[in-house]
Amino acid sequence: MNRALDPLSPTLQPAVSVRKLQKWYGDFHVLKDIDLDIASGEILVICGPSGSGKSTLIRCLNLLEDFQKGEVLVSGTALTRSAASVAAVRRHVGMVFQQFNLFPHLTVLENLMLGPRLVSNLSEAEARQLAHEYLTRVRIDSQADKYPGQLSGGQQQRVAIARALCMRPRIMLFDEPTSALDPEMVKEVLDVMGELAQDGITMLCVTHEMGFARRVADRIIFMDQGRIIEQGEPQAFFDNPQHERAKEFLSQILSH
Repeated sequence: MNRALDPLSPTLQPAVSVRKLQKWYGDFHVLKDIDLDIASGEILVICGPSGSGKSTLIRCLNLLEDFQKGEVLVSGTALTRSAASVAAVRRHVGMVFQQFNLFPHLTVLENLMLGPRLVSNLSEAEARQLAHEYLTRVRIDSQADKYPGQLSGGQQQRVAIARALCMRPRIMLFDEPTSALDPEMVKEVLDVMGELAQDGITMLCVTHEMGFARRVADRIIFMDQGRIIEQGEPQAFFDNPQHERAKEFLSQILSH
């Protein structure tokens, strides 16, 4: 493990701890007995075939998806359905989606200022300064006064990342953040994420970008049919996968 401490160390509280997590959509059992600890500062990549439960898992970590059984703790706080619990967890967890979810009628700067003003009660001047700081961080401050519709997809996704960072999260969740982008725009978003990985923020990223996973991840988790069936450091996962399903997945995705 490169930057992160051992998530299973008994002397350290994991940034995220999941125990026996179960999730159904009607009769469809989408998550089956998920057990997972993620260390503070760890970069975790979750991969697997479509429908394996990857996105559902990370959406359960801030209750964007409800779960029926099990336990999720974020920075030691148990995630329950109470508004106070959800608010406490979401204050420390940022999320970037496949779609950018920017407000089209607000400028880039206004999109970033909204959360700090409404949730963190910053003054307009403080929120503006913070927004510019993170727009600079993702190399897009020159676009601050434009509207989302005037930007490329890659630029919009970088704005979405900056907006999440404006809430100063301890943990960032990325749900296939490059899947809606044209291929030439993928690199600029992955480059920004790679830089963030050096900052000590705990990151969970669902992605099919295996080059990014190999370069940046401390640990890779492979899911299939709602279960974690293999996990390990990138070199071991790519060079010597143990599970037949993981071998099949890698042979298909790396051949493209």
